[in-house]
Amino acid sequence: MIINSARFVISNTDVAKCPQDIRHEYAFIGRSNVGKSSLINMLTGKKGLAMTSATPGKTMLINHFLINDSWYIVDLPGYGYARRSKDDRKRLEGIIKSYILNRAQMTNLFLLIDSRHEPQKIDLEFMEWLGENGVPFSIVFTKIDKMGPVAGEKKTADYLEKLLEQWEELPPVFRTSSEDRRGRDAILNYIEEMNKLPLQ
Repeated sequence: MIINSARFVISNTDVAKCPQDIRHEYAFIGRSNVGKSSLINMLTGKKGLAMTSATPGKTMLINHFLINDSWYIVDLPGYGYARRSKDDRKRLEGIIKSYILNRAQMTNLFLLIDSRHEPQKIDLEFMEWLGENGVPFSIVFTKIDKMGPVAGEKKTADYLEKLLEQWEELPPVFRTSSEDRRGRDAILNYIEEMNKLPLQ
């Protein structure tokens, strides 16, 4: 897939105020500082589309970006940022879950995992929640360039092996780097195929 245009449309905290048109939406989510904004910018080829920050937990809104005037990338707030107040964390959890469970246009949720880390309880529990609620999702390992090719392959393989202790089968898996654009074609080709399916 070639990205010809990508533009910001709207930010909000209420799923009811998301765009009313019926187009496929692909949401991106992960723990704070997982590289979500960088990945979105890499996929779209627009460096400043999603705001990146050295401060974790910066995204606190549902952000819609219209791609090729035909489908949306949705940047969801990150979760698990310990320095937030309990009230803030609860509010963000409400925003995230409301979008995921109530947004009929959401075709797939891309769950970002930092490839350098061991499986984190918060990610495993979130995946379990997605499974329990029948949410279609894919796993995107980020920052794969931070390790050598052999180490990166082994680390992600070990992660998936851990998941198979709980899951009968795994969702689609992508290994990515925002630095060298690894995984870009694979994700965009996957989205292109999903765009051919009718929205439920």
